[in-house]
Amino acid sequence: MKITDIRIFPVDEPKLKAFVSIIFDHCFIISDIKIIEGNNGLFLSMPSKKRRDGTFKDIAHPLNSETRKMLEDAVISAYKEQEHHPSKSGEPALAAGLEASAEEASPELPAAEQEAAAEPAPSSSDRLLGGTF
Repeated sequence: MKITDIRIFPVDEPKLKAFVSIIFDHCFIISDIKIIEGNNGLFLSMPSKKRRDGTFKDIAHPLNSETRKMLEDAVISAYKEQEHHPSKSGEPALAAGLEASAEEASPELPAAEQEAAAEPAPSSSDRLLGGTF
């Protein structure tokens, strides 16, 4: 599977830097990935949900270290690029240099997936944050 789009939704918080959506092969999206500033630099926190006991369980995550590194490298690179060239329109930043832009990918997506891909990230106050900060 190839990453065909990365959408970055910057957040103005000390540790949480952005929410991210990644589209694979123009047909599969993972949303609610977080870019966190940790003690050793930026890292990804995969989408998770809070359990009844207060712990968090990943909803989607890489199954091996090679895939995790590939995702982290692509997303963090796109985030750093976006920091140097922020979007002026209020739209999410789209990663440069991927196989195709969101505009090229959208016609191939069913309507529900186009809406999900275009959906803005909720504000940080609307989210329950998990993970280690």
